Amino acid sequence: MKLWENIKNKISKMQNKDWHNMDIKEVLDKVGSSKEGLVSLEISKRIKKYGKNELPQKKRFTYLGIALEQFKSPMVYILLAAAFVSALLSELIDAGVILFAVFLNSVVGFMQEIKAEQALEALSSMVRHKAYALRDGLEKEIDAVEVTVGDMLVLKSGDRIPADARIIEVNELEIDEAVLTGESAPVKKTVKGLDKEGFSQSKKNMAYMGSSVVHGRGLAVVVAIGKQTKFGQIAQMLSETKEEDTPLQIQLGRFSNSFGKMTFIVLAIVMMIGLYQGISFIDIFMTSVAIAVAAIPEGVLVAVTIILAIGMQRISKKGSLVRKLIAAETLGSVSIICTDKTGTLTKGKMQVNQIVTLKKTIPVNNHCEKRFVYDDKYYSDHLTALRIGMICNDAVVENPGEKIENWVIHGGYTEKAFLWASMCAGLNPSEINKKSPRINEIPFSSDRKFMATLNREENGLMVYAKGAAEEIIARSEYILVNGKIEHIGEEELKFLKQKQKEMSREGLRVLGVAFKETDKSIESSFKESNDENIINNLVFVALIALKDPLREEAKKTIELAKEAGIRTVMITGDNSLTAKAIANELGMKVDDNNILEGEQLDQMSTKDFNNIVGKIKVYARVFPRHKSRIIDAWQSKGEVVAMTGDGVNDAPALKKADIGVALGSGTEVAKETADVVLLDDNFSTIIMAVEQGRVIFENIRKVILYLISDSFSEVVVVGGSLLLGIAIPVTAAQILWINLITDGLPDIALTLEPGEKGIMKEKPRKKNEPLLNREMKVLVVAISLISGISALVIFYFVYNLTGDFQRASTIAFSVLSIDSLIYVFNIRSLRVSIFSRSLFSNPYLILAVVVAFLFQCAAIYHPFLQNILETKSLGALDWEIVIASSVFTAAIAEFIKIIYINKGKKN
Repeated sequence: MKLWENIKNKISKMQNKDWHNMDIKEVLDKVGSSKEGLVSLEISKRIKKYGKNELPQKKRFTYLGIALEQFKSPMVYILLAAAFVSALLSELIDAGVILFAVFLNSVVGFMQEIKAEQALEALSSMVRHKAYALRDGLEKEIDAVEVTVGDMLVLKSGDRIPADARIIEVNELEIDEAVLTGESAPVKKTVKGLDKEGFSQSKKNMAYMGSSVVHGRGLAVVVAIGKQTKFGQIAQMLSETKEEDTPLQIQLGRFSNSFGKMTFIVLAIVMMIGLYQGISFIDIFMTSVAIAVAAIPEGVLVAVTIILAIGMQRISKKGSLVRKLIAAETLGSVSIICTDKTGTLTKGKMQVNQIVTLKKTIPVNNHCEKRFVYDDKYYSDHLTALRIGMICNDAVVENPGEKIENWVIHGGYTEKAFLWASMCAGLNPSEINKKSPRINEIPFSSDRKFMATLNREENGLMVYAKGAAEEIIARSEYILVNGKIEHIGEEELKFLKQKQKEMSREGLRVLGVAFKETDKSIESSFKESNDENIINNLVFVALIALKDPLREEAKKTIELAKEAGIRTVMITGDNSLTAKAIANELGMKVDDNNILEGEQLDQMSTKDFNNIVGKIKVYARVFPRHKSRIIDAWQSKGEVVAMTGDGVNDAPALKKADIGVALGSGTEVAKETADVVLLDDNFSTIIMAVEQGRVIFENIRKVILYLISDSFSEVVVVGGSLLLGIAIPVTAAQILWINLITDGLPDIALTLEPGEKGIMKEKPRKKNEPLLNREMKVLVVAISLISGISALVIFYFVYNLTGDFQRASTIAFSVLSIDSLIYVFNIRSLRVSIFSRSLFSNPYLILAVVVAFLFQCAAIYHPFLQNILETKSLGALDWEIVIASSVFTAAIAEFIKIIYINKGKKN
């Protein structure tokens, strides 16, 4: 909330000229322009003075910057410290191996983030905006970046406004300012100066950069460009907002700190024991470093990065672009999704839903691929209603031929909906406009609540009217019934009013259409005449209900989110009645106690709002500035919040959320601020991305559990031998072989584990949940102790019985290696038994284990590797000992796992 207040204050200061308060002459004088626009000689001077009309550019990513970002991790710091110490002790192989692990991690992360940034740049560069301006008294098309202060913009339907401008002429001009205000309804513009006021979402005599003309025409003189616009000021403020660490970054930081402390304690104990036993300081110090290298799981960093990269790619295939590698996992911990209604839960476009005449209600076909043929005998009144909706309409269609994919309709939301439904019914706008040319019109206004046109028909003049249902009904004296005009009576009025109320309660927008015959006496004065004298005694035809239809999968997706323990909160600019109806249609089970309007939120203290936020499912009449408060309230309760948005005013909330989700159709500012971009604007894509986020976290846990267990097994062997005062069973080279080869291949294969069944039936994890839970810690201790002690005991007895150190060392080395190749299958799932999950669901793991086993055999039998690793060939009895020990370790691990599984079922 503080960020948004800061933005408002800065914008208010920037707008100190109060262009909206000045009259037109004063505005033109201030900017040094005229109604004919600027002259060519002035253009270059102004561009030099004011700069180009460009937003503050987010500093373009650099390869060096992204590369350096890969090293900002506590685990990286630990590995680099270990490499440094190893190098000081001339253990160059150890140092090289550790540095290679860090390098590999950096390369994978670097490549993935570069791909995401390049994809975003490609999205941004797809559109080059143009503008129309008067220069030298002539209308010219220019690049939007060349627009400068004093330019006279020509505003037409469909145009994107390139700069902040004061409107000086209007002809029924309406502008969609949703990118700035969050309100879907277009703003009717005026040229009148306004009274002084504080910060407002919209000033009706101003046109703002980023908004779009949906209806009418106008002229506007540019008063601010680039970073001086309202759009630009918000974009610039975003760069000052500090980004919070993700849950995974926090958990990895805590894990690294705990791991570092624990390793330091172990080293201190080992050094004290060694010194007590009379071992020289240098020898015991080098031994301690060997234990540290054994304890540090070099593969964790690489594996985590690979898991995130794979997850990023999987999410991308589902229709989302993840901009930051670490954000891929954060999706999995989301517990609250605050989503816009329009375009995310709904299709984002108005459609005619049903037509109600006195005798029949019919649903309207909006799937033009399957055109519905209306039988004139039964549906003549409904066709008449659609025809009126097409005639009394300012929307324009390009390519109105037979090929539906070529249809492009320009105009307001309601107008486009009427035109689309009429065309789907087989009506041709070109033919109808030729047969019924418009002579004049009374444009829609919020005061009169209707629009009327005067058209020439074959048999004379006709007035067609379309508007708010109650207004059209009140102006009607007659009603059309099966093609015949009848007087409208009390029963008919009661029926129409009741129908209107029912449909309004269902969240539908209800309009009425009507007509009447007239004569030439009003032709010249139609627009200027008193409405009451012309638009009355109408023949009422039908009630027409419109709605922004839900996406087909939206309801099911919300149910899936609920099963996953994720709460969906709907945010809309609609009124409470409409919002409630839509929420209930989505299955959210909302009553009046679950709805809060933006105005009510403004009146509440932070404490009061935080107390009730848990029961609010729907926010109605909400502006983008309210979103930050909603995020704050949920985050104060420890929840992980995802927030969707598309406008520039949504950007502060997108940055504040744990996961900011921008719509692919949204503004560039929103997309650059967000962590994730929904390429298809679809709510279900968020849930699919959340599922992949959970899979990512599960696989990270499995890899860490696997590698830590094995690393600590090595610590037990080395530390145990020091405590017992016997020779260390395994060499530094053997430890590195296990960590990089024997463990390395299954470790990488674990990163490709598919998601487990039921992963979306569990509650999201909390922010403060540790990376390793209690069950995993028990498994680490059990596996480490059993595997390490087994290797130590076997080494001790074999060495004492045979006196062959190399044979005993090779068996201990093999026990540690084969252990990890078997119990990796235990770790694949902590939800079900090893026997309940298909062995071949991850074929890469089977391949990795086989190849790792072959490498282990080569380490034991190949002369070259025998010399390096100090091993010798083993016989059948030796292998029996190795296999028996490894199976025993896996059996104990599975037993512990089953105890926790059964405990979880009881809970």
